[in-house]
Amino acid sequence: MDQNIIDITDAQFDKVISQHKLVLVDFWAPWCGPCLQLAPVIEQIATIYNGKALVVKLNISENSKTPSRYFISTIPTMLLFYEGQQVDRLVGNLPITQIQPSLDKYLP
Repeated sequence: MDQNIIDITDAQFDKVISQHKLVLVDFWAPWCGPCLQLAPVIEQIATIYNGKALVVKLNISENSKTPSRYFISTIPTMLLFYEGQQVDRLVGNLPITQIQPSLDKYLP
């Protein structure tokens, strides 16, 4: 995995979201084919936005509280948080060109 991506757990979620201005959370599972196909795109995003946004992954197989709290019913799903508030939801194996505009809206 890319060194710019952090794996988080349910226990860490709120702290991570509140301590960073812009956070992209990738909800995924190791058995999910589309999630694995999306992984290189997430790595690209993490590299491009390094220092501007935090990119984290939350494995729904090991962490069920946060996905339930945010009504994650399909994976891959990405949630974007700005100043601790959810501002966007991206669902599916999307190309980078469909993810970047969501992040760019919240950058100076």
